[in-house]
Amino acid sequence: MWNYEKRLQYPVKITQTNPKIAQIIITQFGGPDGELAASMRYLSQRYTMPYKEVTGVLTDIGTEELAHMEIICAIVYQLTKDLTPEEIEQSGFGKYYVDHTLALWPQAASGTPWTATYFQSKGDPITDLHEDMAADGTIV
Repeated sequence: MWNYEKRLQYPVKITQTNPKIAQIIITQFGGPDGELAASMRYLSQRYTMPYKEVTGVLTDIGTEELAHMEIICAIVYQLTKDLTPEEIEQSGFGKYYVDHTLALWPQAASGTPWTATYFQSKGDPITDLHEDMAADGTIV
C-alpha cells in the first residue's frame, strides 16, 4: 500500500469564487481526459502487465494521477465554496447544483458524467501502453 501525507504537494489557495471557471476545470476531474480516468487506466492496466518494472511504473503513475485529482477537486471546491443561490443560477451552475449541491462529482465540462468508457485496459502490453501514451498526449 502507499504512505499518505494529508497535505497537498502544491497547496491550493483560491480566495475568489468563480463558478464559470469551475465548470471548465471540473472536466479535469471527471472528463474523458481527466485525472479520474487516468488513474483508473494505469491502476487497472498494471495487473496484466507481464513486466514487473512496468507494473511498478504504472502503479506510480496511477498514484500520481490520484494526487492530481485531489488538486483539481480542491480547485473546484474553492472556486464554488459559499456561492449564493443567485451566483449559482447566474453562472449556469444551477443544473449541477440541483443534483449535487456544491459537492464534487466527476463530470466533463459538458455535464456528461464520468464513465469507465473513458479508458481502455486490454491486457496486451503494447495496446495498453499505446493507450496510455495517447491519453497523456492530450492536453485540455
